Amino acid sequence: ARAAAQPEAAAIRQQIQQSPVIGSDETGARVDGRTWWQWVFVTPAAIYHCICPSRGHDVIAQVMGTAQAEVWVADCWKPQLAAPAAGLQLCLAHQIRNLQGLIDHCPRLQWAQEMQRLLREAIHLAHRRATLTPRGWQRRVTELEHHLDRLLTRHLRQPAAQPLYRRYHKYRDALLRFLHDDRVPSDNSACERALRPAVIHRKVIGSFRSQWGAEAYAMLASVIDT
Repeated sequence: ARAAAQPEAAAIRQQIQQSPVIGSDETGARVDGRTWWQWVFVTPAAIYHCICPSRGHDVIAQVMGTAQAEVWVADCWKPQLAAPAAGLQLCLAHQIRNLQGLIDHCPRLQWAQEMQRLLREAIHLAHRRATLTPRGWQRRVTELEHHLDRLLTRHLRQPAAQPLYRRYHKYRDALLRFLHDDRVPSDNSACERALRPAVIHRKVIGSFRSQWGAEAYAMLASVIDT
């Protein structure tokens, strides 16, 4: 089965490399009693799994080779933020959860509440793209962009808010990119869904006994998911 899946998995990897929009994520895996990482790379047409001893940028470089995407959809793990792509889209589901943690810690912080509300409005707007006229769509996108700019010019004194405030300043263009490109999703939930069977497999089986077995599982998972 591994021998049959190997060329198919290699072809799926080439599909990933050629895609303009790529999402990625990773989760822990146990291989021969050691901690490894199962990575997944997702496009609308293909899903590629690999299990490696590293959680670093070297895995992305190995999978992508010399290829570069137009947009990379990711959470805020540093290797993903440095992925070979012309632009980024941060997972807004992660950002909304992070903002909720800040709201729970600082209930009176209006900035966090407004930022969370803005991100939710942006996601809701994306779902209504087909029902709006081009003029109406552009008007709403412009309003959200201006609102985001206003929120990022506020001066925040709360120390707990500084990490998110700095993150959104640094990756401002990665927050609403999905509103300007309908190929880009607002989150990397597709990657998390692709990893869920691997998490269940890890809980039930516990560990791969060999690197060979882990590689075979990743190849078969790539073929089945794609």
